[in-house]
Amino acid sequence: MQRRKFLALASVAALSLSVAACDTAATPAAGGAAATNGKTYIAIVSKGFQHQFWQSVKQGAENAAKEFNVEISFEGPDKETNVQQQMDQLNNAMAKNPQALALAALDSKAAEGILQDAKGKNIPVIAFDSGVDSDIPLATASTDNKAAAAEAAKHMAELLGKKGEIAIIGHSQTATSGTDRRDGFVDYLKTNAPDIKIVDIQYADGDQAKSTDAAKSIMTAYPNLAGMYGTNEGAAIGVVNAVKEAGKTGKLTIVGFDSGKAQMDAIKDGLMAGAVTQNPVGIGYETVKAAVAAIKGETVEKVIDTGFYWYDKTNIADPKIAANLYE
Repeated sequence: MQRRKFLALASVAALSLSVAACDTAATPAAGGAAATNGKTYIAIVSKGFQHQFWQSVKQGAENAAKEFNVEISFEGPDKETNVQQQMDQLNNAMAKNPQALALAALDSKAAEGILQDAKGKNIPVIAFDSGVDSDIPLATASTDNKAAAAEAAKHMAELLGKKGEIAIIGHSQTATSGTDRRDGFVDYLKTNAPDIKIVDIQYADGDQAKSTDAAKSIMTAYPNLAGMYGTNEGAAIGVVNAVKEAGKTGKLTIVGFDSGKAQMDAIKDGLMAGAVTQNPVGIGYETVKAAVAAIKGETVEKVIDTGFYWYDKTNIADPKIAANLYE
């Protein structure tokens, strides 16, 4: 890891010195130089690294890299709120002249300059997970977050008999995944369960501790609260922790998004009713597969839907479901 950081910094310095002397060197016709070992090099910058979800995405990307005989790098910021760290990682990745760039953007607007840079250098861009609010990416490999959130809302409505007060702990107001998982949930309830009232929506950056505090404050403000929804792993576990700390276990219906060991344990223990899981290994695999196709000049699907599943106590052990749970 330290060697890669050193090489990235060295590349930045070398690029700065050479641009003035030879502008064309920074604009390779095929979208970047191959890796030093002769393999095609694809740079992947994720939204984070701390959740098991991203480790599963990385595993899928590595599986594809092995299958297609390409080299990849996979990195992400320490926290999913650290936009500047992600921008630094993207700049370092671009300095290595990859033949393709894959990105899960924390902030689409902040990444626009880098996307334009990639376009100018003929480096194909593949978005993954939350996607990017831009026309530059050739494809986006992700869950249909609105549809998945609607599935979570459907189960919440059924569990509550389509009435009662609920709240949402969101993980982001800027990432497309965060807004889609909120809007898909809200829109479903408005249409199909209008007697369920969403009394509050708070955002806690996908951080468990912040999500716990936010959930506790909502429970204090709304003593008749019947349910809560967490839009990612950190948010959902934060809600579970808050309910336990408040002594309201069994009194609130909790649904979540993603999986991970803590969520799976909470469902098995009856603390959480259920959640929607993505297919993170598939996201990583399809991202690299699309990047390889784009490098070859092949047509790639604009939207690559990697699927989702609802899981709860009744089906968590089903092999089809278990294969998509990340722990």
